[in-house]
Amino acid sequence: MHFFTELGRYLMLIKGMFSKPENGRMYWKEFMHQCSEIGLGSMGIVVIISFFMGAVSALQTAYQLTSPVIPKSTIAQIVRDTVILEFAPTLVCIVLAGVVGSKIASELGNMRVSEQIDALEIMGINTKTYLVLPKILAALLTIPALVIISMGLGIMGGRVAGTMSGILPANLFDNGLLENFVPYNVVFAMSKAYTFAFLISSIPAYYGYYVQGGSLEIGRSSTKAVVVSCVAILFADYILAALLLND
Repeated sequence: MHFFTELGRYLMLIKGMFSKPENGRMYWKEFMHQCSEIGLGSMGIVVIISFFMGAVSALQTAYQLTSPVIPKSTIAQIVRDTVILEFAPTLVCIVLAGVVGSKIASELGNMRVSEQIDALEIMGINTKTYLVLPKILAALLTIPALVIISMGLGIMGGRVAGTMSGILPANLFDNGLLENFVPYNVVFAMSKAYTFAFLISSIPAYYGYYVQGGSLEIGRSSTKAVVVSCVAILFADYILAALLLND
C-alpha cells in the first residue's frame, strides 16, 4: 500500500510541473544553470568511465576469442555493439544516478528543511514548476548528449587498447567497426538514454521535494533516491529491451 501512495505522490508531482511559468526569463536562467550543473559537472566522470570501459571491453573480448577461425575484426564489432547497446546508456546512467541524483535530492531536501520551498510558495510561485521542471528538462538535454560522448569515447578506448596491446592493428579495428553495423542500435540506445534521464532527474526530485525532518533525513532521502533510481533504470532497461529488440 505504501508503494501506491509513493507512486501517487510522484505522479502528482509530475502533473503539478506543467503549469504556465510566471516568469519565462527566470525559468530559462534556472534551466541553463541546471544544464551546466548536470552536463558539465558530470563530464569528467563520464569521460574516464567511458574510455576505460571500452578499453577493458576490447581486452576481455580478445582474451575470450582465442579461435583462429574468428577474424580479429570481430573484436571491434563486439566492442562497438556492447558499448552502444549497453555500456554507454545503462552503465553511464547508473553512475549519473549516483552523481546527479544525490545532488538533486540533497539540494531540494535542503531547501525543504530550511523552509525555502515554503517561502517560495507563499510568494505565489509554483515550486514544482520552478524547482523540478528545469532539472528534468536539463537532464533530458544533457544526459543523452553525455551518452553520445560516452559511445565515442568507449569505442576510442577499445581502439587505443587494442592497438597499444598489439591485439589488432588500427586499420583492422576501423574496418571491423564498419562491418555489420545496425543503425537501429543507436536509436535503441538513445531511447534508453532519454528514459533513464527522466528517471534520474524525476525520482531524486520527488524524494528531495517531499523530505521531512532534518539533515539526517536529507542524507537518507538522497541514498534512497539513488537506490530507487538505479532499480528503476535496470527495470526500464529490461522493459525497453523486451519491447524494442523483440523481433
